Amino acid sequence: MRSLLALGLLLGCNSTSNPTMGAEPDAPAGTAVDAAMQSSTTVTLPEPTGTCPTIASGDVTFAPAGIPPRKVKLALPDAAHQGHGQLIIYWHATGSSPLEAAYSLGATEGAITAAGGIVAAPYPDPTAGEFEWFIVNQSPKLDDFLVADEVVGCLNHAGLIDPAHIHSMGMSAGALQTTAVSFLRSAYIASVATYSGGIPPGFSPAIENPANKFAALIFDGGTTDDVFGVDFQAASMLYDTTLTGDGHFAAICDHGMGHAIPLDAAPSVAAFFTANGWGAWPSPYASGLPSTFPSYCTL
Repeated sequence: MRSLLALGLLLGCNSTSNPTMGAEPDAPAGTAVDAAMQSSTTVTLPEPTGTCPTIASGDVTFAPAGIPPRKVKLALPDAAHQGHGQLIIYWHATGSSPLEAAYSLGATEGAITAAGGIVAAPYPDPTAGEFEWFIVNQSPKLDDFLVADEVVGCLNHAGLIDPAHIHSMGMSAGALQTTAVSFLRSAYIASVATYSGGIPPGFSPAIENPANKFAALIFDGGTTDDVFGVDFQAASMLYDTTLTGDGHFAAICDHGMGHAIPLDAAPSVAAFFTANGWGAWPSPYASGLPSTFPSYCTL
């Protein structure tokens, strides 16, 4: 549909529309300036803007300043394993729910939390529009990003996450939201995974922190992955070439099942996030993906 196709035009918005972003100027890839930026850049975590809630497994309400409070479904480790694990922010598909995170990750979610990690799946604002996330509906509202900021800020203040391991993933509209997060929140995103997402036609990304060469594991469903008027295979391939052309690490995974979540991929996504933390430049996978990854994943 037109609103998804126009996502690219919206994502080209100047990051200065959010005063917390502080975008840096681009430096030509491969130059001494670029190398200096990479060696000196540090992760920049947002501060909470509202009163942080009690952190517990289940639905937790976060209240960023200036926007309506929002529920986020949290999957946490038990008390004995809490502290400085990875954070995965999961954005669900149109017509789905935050329960999609547990479905998508399967048994891997338990492995993530057992290792001290947290999975956070925001609920959408009911006023967002046809699709769950504001930016996918061409809205300039940054509410969804501010919710992510609040989750990161509050979990960091609680001492529950590793600042070098904040990741994002999602399916369909949630994967498009993840694409946007990877650029517009590159001050703290270490790596991402997209299931049927990518860059629609007209996308001109405004990168919050060009020095952060975050990594991406990009899934598409092949030639039949075409819904809502969007060719998600083409959008995924464009995301891949855009990132690699700018010095990021990216791998493309064509599972050939159409517009669907590849459930076999969850362990590889978790391993990808663990390997590709903040500052993992070049990626430890630069010379090839692990043999345990799906055979349909290639560099």
